[in-house]
Amino acid sequence: MASSSVKEDKYRTFLSEDSEKNIKWRYGGPPNYDLVNKLFEDGRTKEWPPGSVEEEVQTIVKNWEMEMFHKVDLQESRSVDPEKYTFSLNGRKPLSLEEKRKLGGGYIPLLQTSLPEKLRPYNPDNETADSSHKAFTTTFPRGFALEILQVYSGPPNIVYKFRHWGYMEGPFKGHAPTGQKIELYGMAIFTLNENSKIVKVEFFYDPAELLGGLLEGPVVDGTAEDVVSSCPILRNTG
Repeated sequence: MASSSVKEDKYRTFLSEDSEKNIKWRYGGPPNYDLVNKLFEDGRTKEWPPGSVEEEVQTIVKNWEMEMFHKVDLQESRSVDPEKYTFSLNGRKPLSLEEKRKLGGGYIPLLQTSLPEKLRPYNPDNETADSSHKAFTTTFPRGFALEILQVYSGPPNIVYKFRHWGYMEGPFKGHAPTGQKIELYGMAIFTLNENSKIVKVEFFYDPAELLGGLLEGPVVDGTAEDVVSSCPILRNTG
């Protein structure tokens, strides 16, 4: 399943090229996307032809996601301009790479919310990059697949619609797994500079689409979650 070396990943060109280099990887080695790639291929609704703008956007987004989640030093990122890059969710104030790092990185910037703390089913303010990664890789042991549904505008000003999905086959924050498919739909805008580096990312979606389905299972103790999330194979998956 997971390995310390990735020879090739057909959807993440930067991973294939960087896997043998002296990159600082968050979990000790390059991630292995074999499981999530199979989930993607089995469950996608679109298969874009090689050389199409949709395939190009898909590659850009998957390379970006891989680097944001798995590279410790984002100065080593090849997808973004680390000095000019900003990220925003649902019209919030844009965050620089340093501000994202201080916020926690990982899933935390993607699940920001303005709800009062007592009404938050998942509170990103109480998480770290590692704890959020642990929670979601435990919940989705086969990964959380991404497909590009439609591209409205190609590079350098990319506008696209996406779908994320996975199967809740592990516990989440004390809730038992349901085995159900969890889906999230949204739109994003990626702005690239003259060197094809991402300088601005804007996401628009409802995090409740994701979190609502994860809370449907009955409440259980945390033993199962601790056992699954301690697995070094799952920690290194995409």
